[in-house]
Amino acid sequence: MKLIVGSDHAGYPIKEKVSAFLQERGIAVEDVGTYGEESVDYTDFGKKVARKVSDGTFERGILICGTGLGMSMVANRFRGVRAALANDLFSAIMSRRHNDSNILVMGGRLIGDMLALQLVETWLDTPFDGGRHQRRMEKIDID
Repeated sequence: MKLIVGSDHAGYPIKEKVSAFLQERGIAVEDVGTYGEESVDYTDFGKKVARKVSDGTFERGILICGTGLGMSMVANRFRGVRAALANDLFSAIMSRRHNDSNILVMGGRLIGDMLALQLVETWLDTPFDGGRHQRRMEKIDID
């Protein structure tokens, strides 16, 4: 698997830890920034990740901003993107099982490093249940 990750300045410290964690698991990571804690617009990085998931370049992505709210809003504007804000394990699990989320969004100012890594691991390891949920996923995109 190959993942794309992005963050704004508030999510930068956790993004760095998440990227290292993914690489340790043998997962290739494309990091589209930001690359420091200087203030930037979250929208720029949310678009970079969501666009590449939407066009099929990447199967999944991870976004991190202060609360996760802004990144979620940006990413979900792209066709085929199912970005899920998950700052707890149950949400991460259910976003995969029932919603087949393809972008995990986290709030860097709301969670710590350890929880972030647990969320990523759980999200990556949880399969989509399919079945009745597949039918619902097919109804998400508006023509």
